[in-house]
Amino acid sequence: MATKSKRPKSGEARPTEQGGYLDGQLLIAMPVMEDERFARSVIYICAHSSEGAMGIIVNRPAGSIDFPELLVQLDIVEKPEQIKLPDHAESMKVLRGGPVETGRGFVLHSSDFFIKDATLPIDEGISLTATVDILKAIASGSGPKRAILALGYAGWAPGQLETEIQDNGWLHCDADADLVFGNDIEEKYTRALHKLGIEPGMLSAEAGHA
Repeated sequence: MATKSKRPKSGEARPTEQGGYLDGQLLIAMPVMEDERFARSVIYICAHSSEGAMGIIVNRPAGSIDFPELLVQLDIVEKPEQIKLPDHAESMKVLRGGPVETGRGFVLHSSDFFIKDATLPIDEGISLTATVDILKAIASGSGPKRAILALGYAGWAPGQLETEIQDNGWLHCDADADLVFGNDIEEKYTRALHKLGIEPGMLSAEAGHA
């Protein structure tokens, strides 16, 4: 994972060529995105520095994977105990977080939960934990108030994300917890664009940063 670096102050969406790192912000795919894995994707950037970047796609469901069933497969709970899961565990979303390490789970969650040496605080209200302990906590009702589980992540080599942004592959904006954790997965792309005052139909291959 890339080293965490200083990010722009809240409200600033500085282009990376001006020296701002984008950890804690959202990337929004432009219509010209040729890679189908990222088409119409909204990505929460967990880490961004001179060493590269890492993020989680927050608007791509992981097909038919069900969180309670996943807990059974990982031997975190036994099958009969599924009916005893807390409400937020029953309804927790499982997402396809990106094409790297797709067999590994990454939990984006509210910052009311922290595991020493395992949790990475990213922004004031959002953290990342990638150990099985947080899944156990969620299953027992002692986990974070808000969370999503992503299988895999998106990664960029040094300078790669900056180049893609300069080539109009991505827009970026401040994140908010309601968008990251919201259940309206299909609406997140449009909602993210609205944060920049953009309607999807306004975008074209020639558009620059709003």
